[in-house]
Amino acid sequence: MPVVPWECETNPADMHCNHMDQWQIDLAEHKTSALLVVRHNRIVHEWYAPECGPDVPHYTASLAKALVGGTSLGLAIADDLISPDNLACQYIPAWRVDPLRSKITIAQLASHSSGLEDAETLGKGHMDQDGWKEAFWRRDPDPFTIARDQAPVSFEPGSAYAYSNTGMAMLAYAVTASLPANQSIRELLEERLMTPLGIPQENWQIGYGTTYEIDGLRLNANWGGGSYTARAVARVGQLMLDQGRWGNQQLISAETVRRMLRSVGAPRPPRAEELHIPTPGLGWWLNIDGTWPNLPRDAFAGAGAGQQILLVVPSLDLVVVRLGEAFTGGFRHDAFWPDVNRYLIEPLLDSLKPVMTPVDKLPYPASPVIRGINWAPINSMVRQAYDSDNWPTTWGDDDRIYTAYGDGCGFAPYVDHKIGLGFAAISGTPDNPLGENIRSASGENEGMGANGIKASGIVMIDGVLYMLGRNAGNAIVARSTDHARTWEWADWRFETSFGYPGFVNFGRNYASARDEYVYIHSSDGDSAYLPTDQMVLARVPRERIIEQEAYTFCAGLKDGQPRWSADIAERAPIFINPGRCSRSSMVYNVGLGRYLWWQVLTIGQEPGPRFCGGFAVYDAPEPWGPWTTVYSADQWDIGPGEMGGFPARWMSEDGRECALVSSGNDYFSVRKLRLLC
Repeated sequence: MPVVPWECETNPADMHCNHMDQWQIDLAEHKTSALLVVRHNRIVHEWYAPECGPDVPHYTASLAKALVGGTSLGLAIADDLISPDNLACQYIPAWRVDPLRSKITIAQLASHSSGLEDAETLGKGHMDQDGWKEAFWRRDPDPFTIARDQAPVSFEPGSAYAYSNTGMAMLAYAVTASLPANQSIRELLEERLMTPLGIPQENWQIGYGTTYEIDGLRLNANWGGGSYTARAVARVGQLMLDQGRWGNQQLISAETVRRMLRSVGAPRPPRAEELHIPTPGLGWWLNIDGTWPNLPRDAFAGAGAGQQILLVVPSLDLVVVRLGEAFTGGFRHDAFWPDVNRYLIEPLLDSLKPVMTPVDKLPYPASPVIRGINWAPINSMVRQAYDSDNWPTTWGDDDRIYTAYGDGCGFAPYVDHKIGLGFAAISGTPDNPLGENIRSASGENEGMGANGIKASGIVMIDGVLYMLGRNAGNAIVARSTDHARTWEWADWRFETSFGYPGFVNFGRNYASARDEYVYIHSSDGDSAYLPTDQMVLARVPRERIIEQEAYTFCAGLKDGQPRWSADIAERAPIFINPGRCSRSSMVYNVGLGRYLWWQVLTIGQEPGPRFCGGFAVYDAPEPWGPWTTVYSADQWDIGPGEMGGFPARWMSEDGRECALVSSGNDYFSVRKLRLLC
């Protein structure tokens, strides 16, 4: 539960304090007046320029669209007074007979897709406008009747994105019209949110300090004209992070908060990916489309001119407030979100650090060969193939990496629709992977999630690709003799254990194999979605992978050597970690002469490792052990994804320079690393 008032934690274990100090210095040099970082309900960093302080309100500009517009709409939704799907004309009688305005919904007003023309022309100051636009900003006679009666509708409502202050004005009108007893938005917020949040009246102001009485309504601006202290802003962010709960009070229902932070189907802004523009929601900006690729998809923000920013990342339990003037001075529309990404988001990520697994909780002792891993900075990661996951890899005979993805459209140019299982080949380097989708009528399927076969392992041997498909009760084998264009599926399946099997990979085209067998590892369970207590191992002659009767299973070790049995019921664990054995991948590192086993640690827990959580890396001289620990983080610095591994193609000759390919944030994510030996 949130601490009221928040306690301060000056040296949080999961933050690089020296990085935050340097970040603060850099932000101060870029016109920042206030910086506040809250993690795990504690203030972990707070800094103010000389003219500011914790009790000094700062103008918030269009951050009001979230702090005022979003929260007031949320309260009205929670009280069943209004719905995002309602037509705005239900609350704005003057629009009922207008052919376009009568089509506008509440969600379209809140997400800048109503078509109501904005009162500001990009590149010009407010007072350089003519006619109704200048009158709107002068509030002469009032901005609400101007927005209602004079702002034209530029396109069919819901068909495009166009930032609209006038649309937010009409949202305030509609929300106010829904409230009982002639209540104003300011009164609503004070009674229901600000007072329970412990925010004094002198620490916040909205709507230019003015209440307009129009059509029997008492209206406050929700698009700008506000000022809040950094702590007041952060408390609103913490309330949203905690799904409407503050201490022992549920101020907004959790379902309403979830609804506020879901997509409303609004069109994305032009050049959204290029300019890092998040998806517009109900007053908030949402990362559901991965516009900030290194932040979890559950991140959301409020933002205003001068780069007033409230950033909330629920899966990282993180709230950040930045107030000041524009980072680089002046107003440049195309630079707004890129500068937020450059000066705020990326340095913030670099200040996070993994939460390492305590030594006494490790299932195996430290490696005698590899003493740890140095990871490349987060902002050096490469993210491609948006909204696609899994990514088992193998090194092909043509020097490319072959892989399979799930529940996505693969690499750009994307396939024409989302598929449950697809294939790709990758050339290039970890810094510049070049992915190419491979279409396969006999391999692809349309089943999303657990409803379709997904690749959990892939290997190329003598020019033939073999795939292990999970979600097939329990798993199934397939092969392709034409580099993933067509697939032949086995007529048998694993029915016991092997719910998430993977092939052990040995160099290019399996050329580094140490014997004539192919090894298959798996968590010892029937499902890819539930962790187990142990891992098991099978092997099959390399020329007989498609034959069920050729498989034998490790039935235990004697004097360090495995015993193999054709009876799967005799299988014995090669690795034990109670409740933490799940998805994994194994590769032989030729340069070091060690097997590297990547294992995710958080499958079966919410919100899942695509956004947060950790993984471990173990090593051994043989695929059956003995295993030792290279690296183990219960919480990596970012979400690792539900599957990861080290492509042999991107290992240096001495084995020390590698790259991790993972499905973090539902991308083909690549992060370079160095094994410390």
